[in-house]
Amino acid sequence: MRSKKIVIIDYKMGNIKSVYNAFKFLNVDVVVSNNKKIIKDSYGIVIPGVGAFGDAVRNLEKLNIFDFLKEEIKNKPYLGICLGLQLLFEKSEESLDVSGFGILKGEVVKFKSKNIKIPHIGWNKVKIIKRNKLFENIRNNLFFYFDHSYYVKPKDKKIISSVTDYGEKFVSAVNSENIFGVQFHPEKSQEDGLKILRNFAEIALK
Repeated sequence: MRSKKIVIIDYKMGNIKSVYNAFKFLNVDVVVSNNKKIIKDSYGIVIPGVGAFGDAVRNLEKLNIFDFLKEEIKNKPYLGICLGLQLLFEKSEESLDVSGFGILKGEVVKFKSKNIKIPHIGWNKVKIIKRNKLFENIRNNLFFYFDHSYYVKPKDKKIISSVTDYGEKFVSAVNSENIFGVQFHPEKSQEDGLKILRNFAEIALK
């Protein structure tokens, strides 16, 4: 019988330690790994992320888990954080020479406004436009912590869960069935961020 673990994918970049520590603070059974058997046996997958889209894809390919993860993500609860959200899409303006998982249709684009500082770093309001289990017991228009220069543009507007305004309105969370993605960093967003991670753990481990 599988142990009820959530696996945080170790792809040699990203904000892995702080995400792991946040789950452990919540007494959630998590493991950091890129081992296919451990990923296969997990009850949920988390890909955190800080860094370049192309580097992430290449690292996952070097570890020989890119295609494997693409299939696993389709079949169990998944939470993509920041870059982990962006990887779900087909392509990114940041790295035009590589393709993302393409599980969700759309692209990743850079902020265009000249009146804002890039990267977007700091606290900003998240407006929930379509509730799901990840946002359970989360009040609308709360502030979460961001650190990014790019954001996702889904082709299917129905998967958009929240938007945020930073010089221009951008998508800050998506949900498609078992797949959840947030552009902000719940692990750096204090109590409300921990609620997001707790909600994901309950989705994965129920």
